[in-house]
This record gives sequence, structure tokens and C-alpha cells, in this order.
Amino acid sequence: MLTAPEGAIAERGLSAAEVAARRADGRTNAFSPPSSRSLGAILRANVLTLFNAIIAGCFIVLLAIGHWQDALFGLSALANAVIGTVQEYRAKLALDRLALLNAPLARVRRDDVEQQVAVAEVVLDDLLELRPGEQVPADAAVVSSARLQVDESMLTGESDPVDKDPGDRLLSGSVVVAGEGAARVDRVGADSFANQLASQAKRFSLVASELRSSINRVLTWLTWAIGPLTLLVLNAQMVAEGGWAEAIESGDWRDAAVDTIAAVVAMIPLGLVLMTSIAFAVGAVKLSRRKVLVQELAAVEGLARVDIICLDKTGTLTAGDIVFDEAHALGDHSNEDWHAVLAWNGAEPDANATARCLAPEFPITEPLVAAERIPFSSARKWSAVSFSTGPTGTWVLGGPEMVFGDGGEYGPLLKRAAELAGSGRRTLVLARADAQLTAEDADAERRPEQLEPVALLTFRESIRPDARETLEYFADQGVDVRIISGDNPHTVAAIAREVGLENASGFDARDLPEDERELREVLERNQVFGRVTPEQKRAIVLALKAAGHTVAMTGDGVNDALAIKDADIGIAMESGSAATKAVARLILLDGRFSHLPGVVKEGRQVIANVERVSMLFLSKTSYAVALALVFGALMIEFPFLPRQLSVTDGLTIGIPAFFLALLPNARRYEPGFLRRSLSFAIPSGLVIAAMITAIALIAGAQGVSVAEERTGATIAIALAGLAVLVSRSLPFSLIKAAIVAAMILGLILVVTVPIASSFLILVPLPPPYLTAVLGCTAVAVVGIALVHVAHSRWVAVQR
Repeated sequence: MLTAPEGAIAERGLSAAEVAARRADGRTNAFSPPSSRSLGAILRANVLTLFNAIIAGCFIVLLAIGHWQDALFGLSALANAVIGTVQEYRAKLALDRLALLNAPLARVRRDDVEQQVAVAEVVLDDLLELRPGEQVPADAAVVSSARLQVDESMLTGESDPVDKDPGDRLLSGSVVVAGEGAARVDRVGADSFANQLASQAKRFSLVASELRSSINRVLTWLTWAIGPLTLLVLNAQMVAEGGWAEAIESGDWRDAAVDTIAAVVAMIPLGLVLMTSIAFAVGAVKLSRRKVLVQELAAVEGLARVDIICLDKTGTLTAGDIVFDEAHALGDHSNEDWHAVLAWNGAEPDANATARCLAPEFPITEPLVAAERIPFSSARKWSAVSFSTGPTGTWVLGGPEMVFGDGGEYGPLLKRAAELAGSGRRTLVLARADAQLTAEDADAERRPEQLEPVALLTFRESIRPDARETLEYFADQGVDVRIISGDNPHTVAAIAREVGLENASGFDARDLPEDERELREVLERNQVFGRVTPEQKRAIVLALKAAGHTVAMTGDGVNDALAIKDADIGIAMESGSAATKAVARLILLDGRFSHLPGVVKEGRQVIANVERVSMLFLSKTSYAVALALVFGALMIEFPFLPRQLSVTDGLTIGIPAFFLALLPNARRYEPGFLRRSLSFAIPSGLVIAAMITAIALIAGAQGVSVAEERTGATIAIALAGLAVLVSRSLPFSLIKAAIVAAMILGLILVVTVPIASSFLILVPLPPPYLTAVLGCTAVAVVGIALVHVAHSRWVAVQR
């Protein structure tokens, strides 16, 4: 690709014709990444599923043959599709809002005139004019620099400003913090660093959820089973109506279809998906009141499963700002000239963040005028100044080892400075030379000779007051911690010790192995890592996940975005970058780290309660599958109408499950949700299936009518469902007792109120059949109680 000569660009910038040519060629900074996931894809994933197709087909068939009363189950399927679609669409919107470049305008020089243009209108080879506080809109190479310094911490994690000289690279998304300069754009649009990072972060993924994956596994099993079972049940119903030919000719196939639909719908635990979504949604609403934004509902569960949490130091353990700590006077400096010098350094317009911390502690009492000065540079790490009035001599402020070298007569001073730095404090020295700084010295940036140390100055990062308490909570809960930062490993380790990790020692990430197995070994042996690059943060998260850990990652910088995206649970601070917040699952809106224990507790409530209600739904699925097999094999008529199962399921499963899913429950998370649920649901379901089979056989032997048989089976399955509900509600609390009592009252009303019993086609039962029904039900209730006792003991042994 041809570009304009660099010299010409440096002198005047691009001409209007050159800009127009680049726009015509598409060499602009406009970047419109594809949506993370289309609305159509989300609708297809939540609406066009096999089970929705089955439910919709059954619903349409019932309406077509005039049995709208039996189509109540369609409302549950509709609610599932709506909730799932809304949940994923919210995640899509959050990802689509991802934007690394916050600056709306860029300053460029064109035709030798400085002008401001929209970031998207910057073109290749544009000459950027850079001023303090401005964000670099595109990747560029520095053409000229007047003490230009940029903050790349949001991109690299390194908190110290970086000097930029002609020829150095500038990355889009970095911020100018001092000096000024010009840079030639050499990458725009999708090729720029910030937008490449954004594109990677925008890849759609749902948070890993044991509840969701376990339920999906059950649905997968049913997918394979439901087709053959449907044909088996349909064949049995047609045979029971006198055979296929006779049923079709007489129109009795309609009754066979209704019975088959009742069997099919009973097998699908639609309410379980709905209850899980509701539990997640209510948990998210409760957390929002604690200033925690849940961007994907399953994240409420996710943090409760986390066994290792990776913390970025800046913005998570620390507030992200530097504060003055203490001044340690050296030698005999009784006069306060050095106080005035520090006041001048803190008040200078181009002072860096560390120097500005001096201003509150050393206010200006008498203005000083600099005669000559050497501004601070992050490369040489010192500054120098001589004044035309006030303090005499030359005053140097900088890193002790950079001002005084590596030892010699200043060995004790450097040792003391190293001790202070080892405690996690940033250390500067103020020194003085008798000679005044000359213009020649300033131009050559020569360090004055015969310097005498005046004071050691210490600065510290502001530790979040809630950091120690929160880390102690995670330690008590068995959650391990890894602190990863772009800063010096010794500084990071000192801060880690300050927040409670007593034996923390910093590991330099430059020594991290690239082999994943070796990396996992290093991660198991060390807790604190410094000088970590964004790519290494991501590699650390992936290595921990590969080792079988459930990983949470916190952070606030762009450099954290990819690691947060790939973690099981990503947690961002509201003060963080737009990119980090967009890919995080949780956002702490007020930046308080102490909210995380509350998120863990809420997640535990969701897991424990969904596990409880899943046993209700899966018990129904178990007996429905068993009944389909038995009744299909025995060629006998299915003893329920869809409406009867809809009402009994609602009163013994659906309605109580809604309340049980929202009750307080602080049980500690344990893996194995599906195994525990099925170990209760399958035996209970088999007991209920055996009860219904016995009742059907007795009805056939006694010659009762179809309506009487269905009434007896409905009463029996309602009572057995109540027994399952009671077993899952133990130990009883006042609220649980009230829920069970309300459901019993509801069943009594359904049976006794004429309009309800008429709708459900419930009829009086002959005494012999009623006695048999109650006897079979009593045996089943005892069987469910025995299953409950055995299951409770088994779970206790497993724990």
C-alpha cells in the first residue's frame, strides 16, 4: 500500500485530496464490528427447539380437534421461550456496547492546519497532534515529541507512564498524560490494537452453568427417547380404541391423540427450565439492590461454584490511585527550603501522578520561579530544577537508584530505600547540589554532580478498605486466590501481604513457562504474579480452567478484558474500561469488592433451591417415561387428560416450586447437582408409576368407566405429588408449611367445587374402586418416604 512521504506528512499533514483518496479506498478508522450474536440467532436458539416444536405441535393438534381445555401447557412453553430470548438478548446488547475508544474527537493536522475530526474519520497516514488528557484514536508512530508520555495501563497493565520518542509506537486506546507530540497513523479501523482486542472480546459465549448444563443433559436424553415413546403410546391408545382402522373410521383417534399428548407433555420438564430462569432473574434483581449488576443471569450461580479467584491489583485490591505516605528527612536540614521545593513539584502543571500527590501535604506558601529545569522522564526517572528566587542550588527528585547509582557511599541510603520499597511503597529521593543548573545542562539533560540526599519520600497505593475482609471470607470458604498485575512483583507482593496473604512472594511473569502443564505447576506453587502481560493473564485463566478449577477474574483495565471474557465468571468495576464492563458477567457498580460474598450467598441460594425443585419436576418426568413404557407395552389406555395433569402438576409442582425456589438457603455449594437430583427423582417416579399402573389394572378388573378411572388416577397422582412436595420441603419452616397447606387446600377445592371438577371431568367413584385407589396411594406415600430417608442418608455420606 502506497503512503505519503513521512517528511511531508510531518511538515503539513495530509492534503484534502489525500484524505479523500484514502476515504475512497476505505483506509479510514471507521470500525463497525459484526454484532456478537444476531437477534435472529437468539430467537432460533430459544424458539426453534425440538421441545418447543413438540409442544407447539401438541398445542395445535388439541386446538384443531376442539380440545382447547387440554392445551394449558402451551403457556409454560411460551414463557420459557420469552425468558430465554430476553436473557440472551440482554447479553448481546452488553457485548455490542463494547467500545475501547471513548474519545469522540481526534486532533489532526491537515494542509498545515490543526483541526478536530471524529475518531472514525481519521485516515491512514494522518498526522495526529497529541495533547495531555487525549486518547490515541489509532495506532501510530511518533514523529515528534516534546517530553511526550502516555499511560498504557488500560492496555498493558503497567501503571507507570511511558516516554515516547520519535520512532516509538503508540497504541490506540492509550492516553497522553504529559508533554505533547505528533504521530503518523499507520493502522486504522479493524487493524488497530484496540479494535483487534475488542473483536476478540466480543465473541459470544454463555457463562458455564452446572444447573443449565445438567438440565440440558436431561433434555438431550429425552430428545432421543421421546420419539419412540410417542409412537409406543399412540399405538397403545389406537389399539385400546379398537385398532387403527376402526379408530380412524369411528373418529375415536381423537381420544387416542389426546391421551398420547398427555403422555408426551408429562415427560417434558418445561417448568424446571422456567423455575431456573426465574430463580436466576430474582437473584439478579436482589443483587442489583446491592449495587451489583448481573449481565448474564447464570452468573448468579457461577460465583457460588468458583474455587479460585484471580484478582487484578489495581482497581480491585487498590483504589487505583497513589497517595503520599511519609517524608523521611536525611541529615541536618532544619530549614524548610525542601518543603517549598516539594510544593513546587506538586503544583507544576505537567506534574505526573506521583508528584501531584505532594500538593495536599506541601501547600505553596510562597510562589517559586524556575530558572532552569529538566522535566521528569520515566526513562531516566528523575527531574531537576533551579530557582531564580528562594531555595538555592539544584534540586533533583527521582528514584534513589537512578539519582545516586548503585552503591558506593550511598549504600546505606539505597538499602533504606529498598526496604521501604519492599514494604509496597513507591520511593523517591529529594537531593540537592550547590551548583545552579545551567541552560547547557538542561538541554543535555545532565544529572548534577555532588548531590546530597535531603529526604526520602514514600508513596503508597490506596488499599480498598474491604479487600482484607473479602479475602478472608473467600479463604474461609475454600476459595483460593491468585493476584496478577502488570506492576513490579515485589510491590504487588507487598500489597498482597497488606490485605492478608501473609506468605505472599512475587513471581516475575517474564519467567512464566509457555508450556501449559509447566504453567499449571507454577500457578499451583505461587499466589502473586507481577509484570503480567494481557496475553499472560488470559493464559493463566485458561491454564487454571484446564486444571479443573472454576475461575473468577476481576479487573478494570482493557488489559484485563480477554482474561475476564475467558474466565468462568468475569467481574468488573464500574470505574473500569468500557471493554472490561462489556464482557464481564458481573459489574460492581460502586466498586466495592465486599459485595462479592453477597453474590456468593445469592448463588448458593439459587443452586440449593433449584436442586430442591428439580427433584419435583424430574420425579414427574421419571414417572411419565415409566408410564409411557408400561402402558405402551401393556396396550392399555393412558389414564389422564392433559388438563388433569396440568392442574395437578401446577398444585404439587409448579406453584410450590416457584416459592421454594426463592426461599433463603445458605447451603455450601457441592458439585453433583444432577446426580443428587436423579437419585431421588428416579426412585420416586418409579414408585408413582407403579401406583398408577396398579390403579389402572384394578380399574380394568372392576370394569369402571373411563371417567372414573381418570378421576381415581388424578386423585392418586395429586396425593403422591403432595408426598413428594412434603419430602422436598423438609425440614419444615413456617413458610414451607404454609405453602404445603395452601396446595392441599387447592386440591380440595379442585375436587369439591363444581365448576373446577366439571372442567377436569372428575366424577364420584364407586366405593370398591375408591378404596383400591386410596390403598395404592398409601403404599406409594410410604414408598416415597422410604426413598426420602434413603436419599438423605446417601447425600450425607457423600458430603
